Amino acid sequence: MKFIVSSTYLLKQLQVLGGVINNSNTLPILDNFLFDLDNNKLTVSASDLETTMSSVLDVDSDNQGTIAVPARLLLETLKTFPEQPLTFVVEDNNTVEISSNHGKYALAYADGAEFPKAVELANPSSTTLVGDILATAIDKTIFAAGNDDLRPVMSGVFFQFSPENLTFVATDAHKLVKYQRTDVTASQVAEFIMPKKPLTLLKGILAGSESDVIIEYNDSNAKFSFENTELICRLIDGKYPNYEAVIPKENPNVLSIARNQFLSSVKRVAIFSNKTTHQIRLKIAGAELNISAEDIDYSNKAEERLTCSYQGDDMQIGFNSRFLTEMLNNLNSDDVSLEMSLPNRAGILTPIDGLDEGENVTMLVMPVMLNS
Repeated sequence: MKFIVSSTYLLKQLQVLGGVINNSNTLPILDNFLFDLDNNKLTVSASDLETTMSSVLDVDSDNQGTIAVPARLLLETLKTFPEQPLTFVVEDNNTVEISSNHGKYALAYADGAEFPKAVELANPSSTTLVGDILATAIDKTIFAAGNDDLRPVMSGVFFQFSPENLTFVATDAHKLVKYQRTDVTASQVAEFIMPKKPLTLLKGILAGSESDVIIEYNDSNAKFSFENTELICRLIDGKYPNYEAVIPKENPNVLSIARNQFLSSVKRVAIFSNKTTHQIRLKIAGAELNISAEDIDYSNKAEERLTCSYQGDDMQIGFNSRFLTEMLNNLNSDDVSLEMSLPNRAGILTPIDGLDEGENVTMLVMPVMLNS
């Protein structure tokens, strides 16, 4: 088995696939890339059993063969090469020899047959959308997904497809984000929960991409295919909580304010808040928003006044500043609106501008009880 490939082209593809490999694997074979050569097409795969990703590379060869090559060793070696052709030759003594312009390097390889086979999806449904739209949907929601092992359904992003729209939801019970596109639809209704790791990988690869991504899914797995790459992952099993039920419908008190000004203020005042509760207080009356925080244990306190546009009754409401900061950071708009009903009901944060046609973002932040 022998092939010739460009060093930088190979490195670029392997760095993407390397994101799948865990630092500590239960099966030693998972520390390898699987190289499957079929004449001038080399398919490279990486897996952690839950997620498998593979890319097809163009190489110069007329051989066939399958081997598993140590991932870390190969990546570290490739990073040091300037652009040049590399020749890979599989020798009889269970090593693969790489020849560069200046030297030769031998790596021990494992039998490719030991590498776990990627799952084949039986009778999948399918939806196609532009890579950048998928990357944006992941980016807008993934930060709100939980990390609680006891509630695995909340540790992923909920995909809800229908002929009317595509909806992506994430929540950790303190904050919730719903990202919706009405300009992209699916042929039939489907719902599934995607784990964070494959989403993070997809977000990194697809940001800014104009190429189409085909999403195929059934009850247990989802497959994302684009350009020369495929990612297959196991879905999170379970029923996603009814998130619509927690979004308050009647919110007569509406605050509109410049996002950057609000964000800077919250960040500054939060420095003086209690280090365990991160509690800040919003007091709204007329066209004035008063943001304050106090850490009674250390006699630290801060207060800022901002002008805003407000319709509704005067009110005071408390929020965890970390959640509010995360959400404001994740919006790109110049102005935001915060809709509230009562101090013990969730506030709804939405961007007023900066959205594409057909794009909707709703963020929900749970209040914290204020000590009077």
